[in-house]
Amino acid sequence: MLLQIYVAMKAMPWYTLLPTVSEYMIENGWTKCYTSISEVGWFAYIMYMAIYLVIVEFGIYWMHRELHDIKPLYKHLHATHHIYNKQNTLSPFAGLAFHPLDGVLQAVPHVIALFLVPIHFRSHIGLLFIEGVWTANIHDCIHANLWPIMGAGYHTIHHTTYKHNYGHYTIWMDWMLGTLRDPEDDSCQKAQKVQ
Repeated sequence: MLLQIYVAMKAMPWYTLLPTVSEYMIENGWTKCYTSISEVGWFAYIMYMAIYLVIVEFGIYWMHRELHDIKPLYKHLHATHHIYNKQNTLSPFAGLAFHPLDGVLQAVPHVIALFLVPIHFRSHIGLLFIEGVWTANIHDCIHANLWPIMGAGYHTIHHTTYKHNYGHYTIWMDWMLGTLRDPEDDSCQKAQKVQ
């Protein structure tokens, strides 16, 4: 766990670069960000937020999957995070223990979404904060089984198989693209092997 804390703290300054650059782009009017919900109304706010989240989910799924599928990216970037590959080596600190470039790459979909869909500025900043909390949560090995949320049970399987459950907030992308492995099915299979 101390190594996880060390790796996370070493990468943390680099993680701040993307939000800093995105805020600069927002302040200069280069994105579709807006400052007040009254500018678009509540219905549009909710619709834009849903579209933003779909773009982020899609982007992070593919970024994460490619970090596994493209061997040099895995070897030089993502393997740093996957040394924590057993349930007893995962902790909330493992959720932030990435190679700095890996952490930045997986956050890029948030920035891309700023150019594609109008998003409320404070909501965008709030989602970036939630991102840090979320990554800690899915590495804590406490499976809440709240479908369709990509909880720790799903992500623990990802860390032990390397080819399942690439999704971010939800299991939708894994389900649609055939990479989903359900922790409930996994525990049933283990119980049958024991009998």
